[in-house]
Amino acid sequence: MIRLVKGLINAARLVFLVGVIGMNLNAQSIGDEPVPLRRITLFSSGVGFFEHGGTITGSAEIVLPFNRDAINDALKSLVINDPGASAPSVYYPSEQTLYRTLRSLTIDLSGNPGIAQMLERLKGVDLEVAAPNPIRGRIIGVEYRTAGIRPGQDGDAGTEPYLSLYTPQGIRVIGLKEISTFSFKDPRINADLNQALDLIMASQHIDTRNLTLRLPGAGQRDITLSYVIPTPVWKVSYRLDLHQEKPFLQGWAIVDNDSDTPWNNVELSLVTGRPVSFIQNLYAPYHLNRPVLPLAITGIAEARTFGSGWSESGFNPEVEEKAGAESTLRVPRAMVAEKSFAVNDTLLQSRSSVAGGAMETAQGAAVGDQFEFTLNKPVNLESQQSAMLPLVEGTVLAVRSLVFSGAKAAKGGIIHPAVSAEITNTMGMKLPAGPITVYDGGTYAGDALIAFFPEQEKRLIAYGDDLSVTGAVTASSSRVMSAVTVSKGIMTVGRKQTYKTVYAFRNAGGATKRFIVEHPITKGTTLTAGQSFTERTDAVYRFSMDLPAGELTFVAQEESPLTERITLAPLTVASLVSYASNQEIPANVRAALEKAIELKQTVDATNSDLGDMDLRRTRIIAEQDRIRRNLEAAGSQTQQGQEYLKRMADMDGAIDALNAAVEEAEKAVRIAQDVYDTYVREIDYR
Repeated sequence: MIRLVKGLINAARLVFLVGVIGMNLNAQSIGDEPVPLRRITLFSSGVGFFEHGGTITGSAEIVLPFNRDAINDALKSLVINDPGASAPSVYYPSEQTLYRTLRSLTIDLSGNPGIAQMLERLKGVDLEVAAPNPIRGRIIGVEYRTAGIRPGQDGDAGTEPYLSLYTPQGIRVIGLKEISTFSFKDPRINADLNQALDLIMASQHIDTRNLTLRLPGAGQRDITLSYVIPTPVWKVSYRLDLHQEKPFLQGWAIVDNDSDTPWNNVELSLVTGRPVSFIQNLYAPYHLNRPVLPLAITGIAEARTFGSGWSESGFNPEVEEKAGAESTLRVPRAMVAEKSFAVNDTLLQSRSSVAGGAMETAQGAAVGDQFEFTLNKPVNLESQQSAMLPLVEGTVLAVRSLVFSGAKAAKGGIIHPAVSAEITNTMGMKLPAGPITVYDGGTYAGDALIAFFPEQEKRLIAYGDDLSVTGAVTASSSRVMSAVTVSKGIMTVGRKQTYKTVYAFRNAGGATKRFIVEHPITKGTTLTAGQSFTERTDAVYRFSMDLPAGELTFVAQEESPLTERITLAPLTVASLVSYASNQEIPANVRAALEKAIELKQTVDATNSDLGDMDLRRTRIIAEQDRIRRNLEAAGSQTQQGQEYLKRMADMDGAIDALNAAVEEAEKAVRIAQDVYDTYVREIDYR
């Protein structure tokens, strides 16, 4: 018995149990009359809008079952439209219902307890155990003792649980491993144990969450209930027949009913677009931590919080009162928009198809920034089933072309152009993205993909390679000086970077073909003057041409301007010489630079003379310091000292002469530098 109970407890998952805890068993199920599922709108963002409608009389209670993964979206989006309900409300068991229910029983099985932990929680309970003789007493508790190691065993000693019972014979301590069975003498505990095990076992097989809608009211009235929940993304696949006199496009929608509820006679709409969609966990209870404050015995102030405020101009009491008075929830306009979009009836009701049969397509309508397709006939789809349903069909503008990718060819080697069709959406409606199976010449031609396709927009689709046409590219770049200006001591040099791509094609097919070259755009460039493109995207230029049999060469050339600003004054003679000898620079600018070179050489020469004088003066001063130290050692009254004094006097004269020469040299340097700076500043060539 102990093993059986322990196995059941350890296997339990503590999640709430819908339909057993806190639910009215007499409530009306949504799967039955009077509010069946009437309308479904599936969105390309992975959610679905579901609407139920019907007639009820008096007060009603309706149960909406949801998958556990959908409950948060249902709580976020549920709309009740009951004109006769005075105060509609929604109830549901909390996520913690099972846990708290188990905690409330006399035997606590919350948290997956083991036998020892369960008995520890039942202190004081009357218990009878067989160990192996019957022993009856009240539980004192469970303690853990170190288990001894038997002779010949290896390893560390573990711990084993021991049950303490208060019996008429005294306190008895019994190892749990010695107990074969036990039973509670209190019938309430046995009843609660059975209930807890029933709840836990049932919870393992239920993944449904129920919302109970209570609609108090009187009389007979029509109601609608709607909500948004996660659904599989609906898909679309197309068939394009290029062989007909007018190219023909047919689209099929693929939908999945992954719920446990069949769709019976349901109006189905399919919406393409990209709305914002997210999940917020509204179902699980949240608790905030609150501070513990001392008792307000000594006048401690009350804890308060202050919310954000509005300026007088930013708050309108009339608007707030009207918003607060709104008591009836309404379905968003986007969800109930009438099918008012003008559609080409001839195209939509076409009876021809790629396969040669006939089908009735969906009606299209604009819904805000999205586009909605509504099937003309109600849909019946069993649960866990999928279906492919007719969506659109009609003639389109399509022109066969070959498309050569310059970006692919730039990676090297010889490549083939893609067999393509240039399609214009003349269907009168936006078309969602999807695969296209192309038929040409009465047979399969290939597969293609197309992104979201607005009305009247033109798109290229590629569905194969033309092996009779080959192409390759060679690329080169060059840089030339385009303009030179000099003003206020700054020379501005304009250069032009040119990127040249040569495309070489060979058509061995024997017939002229419509050809499109996709040339990748080099960032920061423009096409050279005189060259134009048919169309462009953010990444490529498209050039359209006829490709005759034989060979063809096509050149795409791009240019980007480069500007260099050079301050002349700090340039070295070598730098000035490099610019003055550059034949791309105009002759009069080169002549002005040659004059600047002469003046700069004068500045450098005077600086060199000044440096030489400074070096000689530095050496004489260093020699004087050496002689002065020798004089201190020899003494000024000795003959050697007298010689040192004479040499120092001669050096003083030399230093004085050099000081005067340095002053003159410094003046010459300043004059030469001023002449150079003034000259380069006054050069003006624009």
